[in-house]
This record gives sequence, structure tokens and C-alpha cells, in this order.
Amino acid sequence: MGSGSSTYRPKCIYLDIDGRIQKVVFSKYCNSRDIVDLFCIATGLPRNTTISLLTVDNCMVSIDPTMPANSERFSQSRLPLDPLRRSQAKDRGQWEPRLAKPAGVAEKEELFQSILTQVAEQFSRVFKINELKTEVANHLAMLEKKVELEGLKVVEIEKCKSDIKKMREEMAARSTRTSCPCKYSFLDENKKLAPRRDVPSYPKYMLSQETIEALRKPTFDVWLWEPNEMLSCLEHMYHDLGLVKGFNINPITLKRWLLSIHDNYRNNPFHNFRHCFCVTQMMYSMISLCNLQEKFPQIDILILMTAAVCHDLDHPGYNNTYQINARTELAVRYNDISPLENHHCAVAFQIIAQPECNIFSNATQEQFKRIRQGIITLILATDMARHAEILDSFKEKMDNFDYSNEEHVTCLKMVLIKCCDISNEVRPMEVAEPWVDCLLEEYFMQSDREKSEGLPVAPFMDRDKVTKPTAQIGFLKFVLIPMFETVTKLFPEVDEVMLQPLWESRDRYEELKQLDDAMKEASYTYLELGDIFQSNLKFAQKFNEK
Repeated sequence: MGSGSSTYRPKCIYLDIDGRIQKVVFSKYCNSRDIVDLFCIATGLPRNTTISLLTVDNCMVSIDPTMPANSERFSQSRLPLDPLRRSQAKDRGQWEPRLAKPAGVAEKEELFQSILTQVAEQFSRVFKINELKTEVANHLAMLEKKVELEGLKVVEIEKCKSDIKKMREEMAARSTRTSCPCKYSFLDENKKLAPRRDVPSYPKYMLSQETIEALRKPTFDVWLWEPNEMLSCLEHMYHDLGLVKGFNINPITLKRWLLSIHDNYRNNPFHNFRHCFCVTQMMYSMISLCNLQEKFPQIDILILMTAAVCHDLDHPGYNNTYQINARTELAVRYNDISPLENHHCAVAFQIIAQPECNIFSNATQEQFKRIRQGIITLILATDMARHAEILDSFKEKMDNFDYSNEEHVTCLKMVLIKCCDISNEVRPMEVAEPWVDCLLEEYFMQSDREKSEGLPVAPFMDRDKVTKPTAQIGFLKFVLIPMFETVTKLFPEVDEVMLQPLWESRDRYEELKQLDDAMKEASYTYLELGDIFQSNLKFAQKFNEK
């Protein structure tokens, strides 16, 4: 046995791979699978790839320890694998190395002639394949256009259905004081959020470099963009912040999620999808301005952005005070504790629960738990009833603020989303002022309904008592400016671009109020003079009669 094993020589197989000689050595104790794996390594293919080994005569060689060997001196006479055949073999997941038999000079000439013929045939096939690819691509483009047109028709039909449904809900809401104009009634436990309709995704707008740079600034004009363009901008933000790559978010799922978010914002005067975009864009600009990516982990950036997108989902246009006073379904469900904010959170995670809209599907269980808790905490912080509580807590932490302290960071994130939620006056006057009109319109709609239902009416919502200057001066002086002044202590870069515009806005509205007051006094004086003139005229008429 000793002499037998010493005389045993391993078997060698030489392969010609694109003109490169590869030597494969194996022993008689290797099985067929081991030999195939060796060939895969030699040819640069993944392991477990199916390989067919052929001779020049296209005879299949059995891949096993008993297969015939060849020698290196015949390497020049091997037929290399032609490029087209190679690409086809890759497509099938196979590789077909071929070996040539030893031949003389005459055989070599015949072999070269055969190769030239095959090359000519393969070039002909390549051109035909390219023509076929072009034809198929054109046909696919036509089909995609037809599908897109059909999808747009479906969108219009769905919008009509949605409008009819909203009208019916509004009519039903007027019939009872305790009804709430919200899409999801907890009385019907089987009713769930309908999945996003499967229509072609919104067009991908190529954002110019000028737009990309403007998007990072608080001065961005949110009124210039259509819904599809706003969706593309939101998509860009997630890509630009590295959230798509960092959390392995499927780009198609991100599109579907944003479309579903858009569809679940109502067409209210103020609390609508444009407000959602406005708040999210301000958050994006604050992340850039304050270099938050250097201070926060990426998961906190994801929480901030997603909470901003979802913070007012399915807002009915009537605030928490109305929900509680009217004893609506939402107020009953959430025991009068931030009913709207709780509803926004619920709708947000109803959307994410749909597999086709779950942007967190590749997050770990621990990551999702942290993301969910973070989003809920931030959305609940947007309830203005908690404003003083949150701001006082943040002020206490300001002197010794610690980014490694989770409680400090959570409090800062709550303040950041509050700043973004009510940041309209930070923007230029021509961008900010239309939002005041929208907000007052929504306030007046609520106060009119409260009057008709015999509910208490807040003075700042009563169309008979409030004006634009009086509505904004108090809000700026006692809410916005104190909060941004506190944030400026932690981020001095906010001073010039955010705090200064607030002071200018306050001064402008105070001037408007003085002008309004002067006009009222003038009108009162005019009325008094008119009354005196009328009384004198009547006296003169009586005197003439006498």
C-alpha cells in the first residue's frame, strides 16, 4: 500500500479561458461535485454553477475522477469560447469550456478557417440581436405609455369617488353633533386602511442643481410646486440624507409610501399635503443648517424626517378643542388626550403596515421598535396644548445639554419638530402670508360650525373678532420668538436665517395693526360726523316747515 500511494499522480486538466491557460488539479478521491467546484473557481464563476464540458466535436465529457486528461502542450490548439456564446452561457447560468484534440498544421488551418466562419456568424447574430432589442424597447415604451394613460384615468376615477365619499361624510357629519369627519370610524372594527391603488408611479422630475441647493434653505418657496414635484423633492431628501441606502429602503417602496401619504392628507385650507411638505422641507433645511447628521445617529435623522411627513395625516380640519367639546369619535377613542395627534400616528402606521408601503421592512426588530417609538413621541409633541411643558423642559436642559444623554436628545427632537410645524413666519413674507389666510379660513370654518352647534368659540377663531395682525402678533411674541430664541442658544447659526425674520414679521404686523386701528378711529369719526349732519339736516327741515 505504501508503494502504491507513492506512485499515484494527481490528474491535471488544462482549460483555455479567453486565451488564458488554467490548470485544474484533482485527485482520484475527489467526487464530481468537487471537480465542478474547481472548474467554477478556475473560470471565475460562482460555485454550484452548472457546467457542461465539451470537446471540439461537441461531445460531452463526463466530469468525474475518471475523465480523460490533456496536456499543456496542446493549449495553443484549443478553441477559445467565443464572446456571444459566453454571454449566452452566462445568461443560462452555465459555462462551456471546450478542449481541442491535437492536430497537425493542416488541421490547424482548417481549424482557423472554422473559427473565422463562426466569428462571422456570431457578428451577424449580434447585429440582429441589437435590432431586436431596439424593436422590443420601442414596443415596451409604447406599452408603458398606454399603461400610464390608463393609470391616469384610474386616478381621476378614484378622485371622483373620493370626492363623492367626502361629500357623503360631510352630510352625515352635519346630521349629528357627535360625529367626526374622519375616514376611519372605530365603530367598524373590520374597516382598515385601503392599500394604495396600483397605478404608474408619479413622474420622476430631474431636480436642477439650483433647486437642490434652494431645498436646503428656509427661504424655499413651497407655493411654486405641484404635488408630483413635491413628491419628487421628498424622495430626493431621503436619498440625499443617505436614509435609503443606510436603512436598505426599496426605492419603489419609498415611492408607493409617499403616494399613500399624499392620498391620506385631506384638501383642508391649511392642514393639507402642502403643509406636510412645508414642515418636512423645513426639517430638511434645519438638518443641513445645524449639521444634525454630525450630532445625531442616522436613525434619529430618519425619525425626524418621517415624523415630519406623517405629523398631520388625515387631519379633519377641526382642532382638538372641537373634537373634545363635540365629543367626536376620536375624542372618545383617545379619552380627550391629544385625539388628533394620536389619530395621525395611527394612520401613519396603518400605511406602514401595508407590505407594499413598508419602508422599514428591512430594519431589524430592535430598529423598528426604536423608530416607531420615536415617531410617535414626536408627532404627539406637536399638540400645542403641550407647548409650555415641552419648552420648559428643554430650557432646563440647555445649560448642560448632552448629546449622549437620550432624554436630552429626545427633548431636542421634540422642539425641532415643533419649530418646523409652526415655522411659516420664518419664510419670506410672500411665502408666509398666504399661509395666514389659509389658517384663518380653517379657523373660521370651525368657528362657524361651533356657533351652529352651540359649542364654545375661541376668540382667535371668530371671524367677527379676529384680524390677520391680531392673530399673528400674539403668536409671534409669545410662542414663536421665545422658542426660536431658545433653539438659537444651542444652534447660533439659526439666528440670522430664522430668528431675524420672526422679529421682522412681528414688527410688520404691529405696523399693520396700528394702521388698522387708525382706520377704525377714522371710520368712527366719520360715522359720528355723519350722525351730526343727519340730525342737523332733520332740524333744518323741521325749522323750514315751521
